[in-house]
Amino acid sequence: MGGRVEGKVALVTGGASGIGAGCAKRLAEEGATVVITDVQDVKGAELVHEIGAAGGKARYLHHDVTDEPAWANIIADVEKTEGRLDVLVNNAGIGIGCPSITMMSLEDWRRQQAVNVEGVFLGIKHSLPLMRKAGHGGSIINMSSVAGLKGSAILAAYCATKGAVRLFTKAIAMECANMKDGVRVNSVHPGIIETPIWLSIAGMGQAAGTNAPPDLDAMSQQGVPLGVKGYPLDIANGVLWLASDESRYVTGEELVIDGGLSIR
Repeated sequence: MGGRVEGKVALVTGGASGIGAGCAKRLAEEGATVVITDVQDVKGAELVHEIGAAGGKARYLHHDVTDEPAWANIIADVEKTEGRLDVLVNNAGIGIGCPSITMMSLEDWRRQQAVNVEGVFLGIKHSLPLMRKAGHGGSIINMSSVAGLKGSAILAAYCATKGAVRLFTKAIAMECANMKDGVRVNSVHPGIIETPIWLSIAGMGQAAGTNAPPDLDAMSQQGVPLGVKGYPLDIANGVLWLASDESRYVTGEELVIDGGLSIR
């Protein structure tokens, strides 16, 4: 066990699998008490057990990030149980691919906006008062994407959500700085990372026209300067840095972790 976030309380949404799970494990390894929220209850419970077996501190709460009353209940639970909140990782997100924007349903557009954008808004709205109440400052980390920096022809709606998260992050960083509340707000922009989100984006790679997920290795060899895909741990290490006091002078910034994809 390390100690880079020793004594801090961290809330990680969408934390039962993928990047969220990687973040939860890494923060716990470095001493944080982690509250994991998700709608995947079985995976959430398994992750809490895994973290506990490794000597970390974590618990799981069922949570739909699009539900505002649920957010109020989650934060009230954190205040009652942990007494404070130091780190919020707004990680919950979904990806819906579509060959053409003319084929996307309004229902899919709104669902993706609700999870990826409104979930981040609600998280900040309800978490900030508890962070400010303690008077110790805090770190809010919003999961955007390389898709929030550059366009993708078949992920236009997803790009719209992640671009929104990018600029919302900067605006809230300015608000917190103006209030001198000590809360830093930054966004993280993963590239091609091996996570379950790709299972929802069918027909993208060599398996176009099928329901198979894209070949991430082939995509990375072709499009990523480093030539390889990333893993949740690669993102989790960046989140850990932003959560720790090592990044005390960093706010309103974009931490891009993409193997060079965005600069190609």
